[in-house]
Amino acid sequence: MQTITLGGGCFWCIESAFNKVEGVVKAESGYSNGSKPSPTYEEVCSGSTGHAEVVQVSFDPERLSLREVLEIFFALHDPTQLNRQGNDIGTQYRSGIYYHSPEQKDAAEQIIKEMVEDETWSTPIVTEVEEVSNYYPAETYHQGYFESNPQNQYCAMVVGPKLAKFKKTFASKLK
Repeated sequence: MQTITLGGGCFWCIESAFNKVEGVVKAESGYSNGSKPSPTYEEVCSGSTGHAEVVQVSFDPERLSLREVLEIFFALHDPTQLNRQGNDIGTQYRSGIYYHSPEQKDAAEQIIKEMVEDETWSTPIVTEVEEVSNYYPAETYHQGYFESNPQNQYCAMVVGPKLAKFKKTFASKLK
């Protein structure tokens, strides 16, 4: 089993997508790489704690490679937007890979290097690659939020369309 922590904007979409992927044992919404112990959602949203909204992905590397996890992650968000994803603005929405081992750090840096060389994005990639620190699970009501609240306006307008595109692109990887 491996665990990696990923920040790609609002955690509802990232968590929902990863929980549908074959080989993922658990995807949990949370907060990472900030300064305040046990921050609340409201504190993180204020930008005062320094935390990013993240998803901690636990996966079986014999069924899903770290490379595949990172490819899915980069397909789920725009890694060129600094401290935002679409209309979600603030440092809590930054793009980040928070590694749990030196091998994960190397893999993250390698895939970013390849995307830069291949000019995958027309603007610079701003995804930070840092060791995970100060991770805290988000409140219970955030876990599985999209599945429990598909009628929520944000879910219907933002998360739903992203997940539909994700399911088409990664159909062969779904549970």
